[in-house]
Amino acid sequence: MARVLVIGSLEAELGTAARIAAARGARIATAEGAAAGLSCLRAEGADLVLCDVQHDVAWLVAQLAAERIACPVVACGRPNDADAAVRAIRAGAKDFLPLPPDADLIAAMLQACAGEPDRPVVQDAAMAALLARAEQVARAEASVLIMGESGTGKEVLARHIHAASRRARGPFVALNCAALPEALLESELFGHEKGAFSGAVAARKGKFEQAEGGTLLLDEIGEMDPRLQAKILRAIQEREIDRLGGTAPVKVDVRILAATHRDLAQEVAKGRFREDLYFRLAVVRLRIPPLRERRGDILPLAHHFAERYARANGLPERALAPAAEALLLAHHWPGNVRELENTLHRAVLLAEGHAIGPEAIDLLEAAPVLHAEAVTAAAAPAAVPPVTALVGRRVEEVERDLILETLTHCLGNRTRAAEMLGISIRTLRNKLHEYRAAGVAVPPVPGQPPYALPAG
Repeated sequence: MARVLVIGSLEAELGTAARIAAARGARIATAEGAAAGLSCLRAEGADLVLCDVQHDVAWLVAQLAAERIACPVVACGRPNDADAAVRAIRAGAKDFLPLPPDADLIAAMLQACAGEPDRPVVQDAAMAALLARAEQVARAEASVLIMGESGTGKEVLARHIHAASRRARGPFVALNCAALPEALLESELFGHEKGAFSGAVAARKGKFEQAEGGTLLLDEIGEMDPRLQAKILRAIQEREIDRLGGTAPVKVDVRILAATHRDLAQEVAKGRFREDLYFRLAVVRLRIPPLRERRGDILPLAHHFAERYARANGLPERALAPAAEALLLAHHWPGNVRELENTLHRAVLLAEGHAIGPEAIDLLEAAPVLHAEAVTAAAAPAAVPPVTALVGRRVEEVERDLILETLTHCLGNRTRAAEMLGISIRTLRNKLHEYRAAGVAVPPVPGQPPYALPAG
């Protein structure tokens, strides 16, 4: 359930947008102006802000940055408010919502900020057993560690556990620990008091307090700095947290779910993850197998995504042709369910006729079928050693090309690329920031519209 803050008058089209979001399951909070909206974000947080361009969107975005509040702001206005919309986007608003609002566009925004709301689509026997185990432990209060490769659906499973738990009426709050720098991550988790740092002009609740009575998902916790790991451990043990700049602990009632693509037991052995925190988090361990190990789920998921994106784009629903199904079943799916979803989204847009044929299945990393002579040629030693092509180039240029090629190979997935490169997600993010500042094109995050927060 996404938490949406609406800033502006609800008497006209903005009120319609709020009602559409509420009908889609969002929890709506309202504020009359940008200053009141900022106070609401400090106190309760939100997953998305819809702000009328008649209010000072630029000031709001600047204040959120100064107070380390990570929340996407979408400017809203009529088409004749184009100048105000441009100013808002330049100031840092993630997108512009034309009024009167489009229901499908609002639904896409809610899905981007709150994650996939559907029940997991499961047919493979291994996944069915995993789902049964997840439902068995859902009603307990124990922490759960969800493991699996990037794109396997760890947050989907976490949301399913929350929905089946005794805390289902409470909030579900998710935070990607790899998506934020350390200073911002600490403030996002624990909140801060007025004057805790430059820009902290008022007290603000963090994710722990926002998830009170519900569930907090710490996604990609394996990327967390050891200092913050110690604070997370204390929060779990003592059921209390310390706001930045605070003088007294704050009691919290939150169930912790954690997710990671790393093998935390190995990270513990290498001294990169606290052993005591690992055992606190891994009371119950659930491993989601990669899609290549649960091939019985490929076609059910493909049909599910084909139906969803046909509805979302106002297109007729088309069945998958047998040849298209064969292509999907033969693919290795290195990007897992996320790659399958993006593939079907493209297929829905490219398909013609009464069915989705193989010509609409654009597999970005499909392994080519080589003839015998091609295999022989590929196996033969190259006439010129590959490293020769690097002679005369600067090290930073080679590094840049390697990073960007790896990111393209991973379909833009930052977490997977960092894993392949053997660097941290923060190092990768800093490098990409440098490249963008230098005017270099960087592959976008897969399936993520411009108003979504960056993910690993």
